[in-house]
Formats: sequence, C-alpha cells, structure tokens
Amino acid sequence: MAKAVKLADIAEQLGVSTVTVSKALSGQKGVSEAMREKIKKLADEMGYKQPSAIKREKVQKSYNIGVIVAEKYLGGYDSFYWKMYQSINMKAVQKESFTLLEVISLTGEAELSLPKMVLEQKADGLIIVGRLQTEYLAALNQNTTVPIVYLDFYDEHQMSDAVISNGYYGSYMLTNYLFEMGHKNIAYVGTLLCTASITDRYFGYARSMMEHGKKVPQEWVIPDRNMEGVVNVDMSYDEFKEKPTAFVCNSDLTASRVVNLLEEQGYRVPEDVSVVGFDNYLYPGLCDVDITTFDVDVKEMSKKAVHILIKKIEDNRYKQGITIVDGHMVHKNSVKKVNN
Repeated sequence: MAKAVKLADIAEQLGVSTVTVSKALSGQKGVSEAMREKIKKLADEMGYKQPSAIKREKVQKSYNIGVIVAEKYLGGYDSFYWKMYQSINMKAVQKESFTLLEVISLTGEAELSLPKMVLEQKADGLIIVGRLQTEYLAALNQNTTVPIVYLDFYDEHQMSDAVISNGYYGSYMLTNYLFEMGHKNIAYVGTLLCTASITDRYFGYARSMMEHGKKVPQEWVIPDRNMEGVVNVDMSYDEFKEKPTAFVCNSDLTASRVVNLLEEQGYRVPEDVSVVGFDNYLYPGLCDVDITTFDVDVKEMSKKAVHILIKKIEDNRYKQGITIVDGHMVHKNSVKKVNN
C-alpha cells in the first residue's frame, strides 16, 4: 500500500512551511496566488488527499455481503438461522453494506452446485451460516476468490475464519447446574459427529460428568437427528437400564422434542424429569414447558462475522482464525431440585 502524502512532504518539495501549505490548500489568506497554485498543482501530482476527503471515502465505502445457509436448517420450526440472518443484515446496514441471501437446496448441496451469487460474482464476500457438507465447502473454497467467514460452525479441513458460540463451556455449565440441583444420572441428547457444535457440547457435558465422578453409559448418549440434520428424537424412558433424572440437549428444539416424548410416555417435566437446552430460541407453541437453556449471543456473533469479513475484503491477507463468543445461562422452569 502506497504511503499517504503529508503536508510536510509538499512543504519539503517547495521549500516552504507546512503552515503555508495548509493555508494554500484550505483557501486561507496569507499565501500569494502564485504560490497557492504551485502548491495545489504539486499536491495533485503527489496524490495528496485532505483528511476530510479520506474520511468521506471511508464512510461511503459499501460492500455486498453474501449470506449462504442450507435448506436443511430452515425447514419446519428450526428457524434459529433466520434470526441469525436478520442480525447479520442489521449489522451490515450499520456498516453501510448490503446482504444477499441464498438458500442452498438439499439437491444443490449434494450435487455441489455453487451459489448463483458466486457464479454471477455479485458478492464481495460470503458468510456461511451453519455447516454445509465438507465436500461442498471444499468446492466453494476452490471456485471463488472472495473471502469467506463461517458462522456458528468451523471446518477443520478448510481452516477458514469462523465465529462460533462457546458450546463446550455452555454445556459444561448446564451440566454443572444439574449436579448443583442434585442430579447425578444425566444423559446427553445429540447425534455425535453430525456437527462440530453438537460434538463440542457433548465434550462439555462429558467433562462435567467426569469431574463429578460419573461414567457415561452408552445408553445415556442419545441421537437426536440423522446425519443430514433432520431432528427426530426417538427414545423410550422406561427402557433405560439406569434411568436418567435429567437430560442435557444440544438445542432447544431437541429439548422440546424430549419434553414432549416424556409427557407422551406419562412423565412430567420438571416434576419427574429435568431437561435443559441450548440456544435460547424455540418457535412458539412447540413445547408447554419453558426450557432452562444457554443463551447464544446472536447479535455479537453476527457483529463479529460482519466485522471480520469486511476486514478480509479490504485486506486479502487478513486472518482472524476461530472467534469464540460467550453466552450465559437462562434459568426457566424445566429443572427441579432433587434430594440425594
């Protein structure tokens, strides 16, 4: 990047003071017209820009930010990513930029069909919300030159910049809370290796169990979805050899399914069994119990993703790595204290 021309550089060339140069360029008195013209001409030749002009250029600069999300995350009631997109859009507008949303269909993801905004070169940079298949991410990285930021997931294969919530610590806190409430038999609901976030949350749960001297039986690790991400919890509480008194779920949507299953099988939450979730987002009407959860700071995550992407657009050498955004527990009505 070329070095910015200063008043002192012009003054040195002409053998005058910086005060004289400043007066000439700002139209003040005290400089002859001949010298004023000479100073202006040299300033133009050297590419000098006044601070006010530089500031205006920065303020007026705007970008088209492409937002890509998979169709599988937007079906039914799992609209957490709609909320995230709205937050991205608000942060982009604050940065004098615009967002373009494109939903990748299940077929498009399977066939590695690139987004239209990439093929038509309409976006200056991309934010990918929610993990797409590894093969799709690889194809996208190989076939676009614009910078990319991952939001709410990371990919160990691409090593791209990413912004994620603190799933590991959040799940650890939730499990610790259940122990504080007297629970010892605590199960985890989430399909391991389906997404990095589900697996990270499992390890937070497992750490808490280990620290409390509890082994995790295989039957206490309960899948909640298939590998395509379709949520479908299927369990029978009466079939557990050692019944859990509480469930740590990887999302509020999964937690709501667990609550409904337990109620269908004749158990009450929290009177008989306690349940906690994650995200602090649930479509209204899916569950009749307010679920204790870990709140994900969507606004801060979106803010950081937009900030990082714009820095990458302006400097293609910029590298941020993985940014972890903290959240906090939200206590509601799905946990009951039990006696040891």
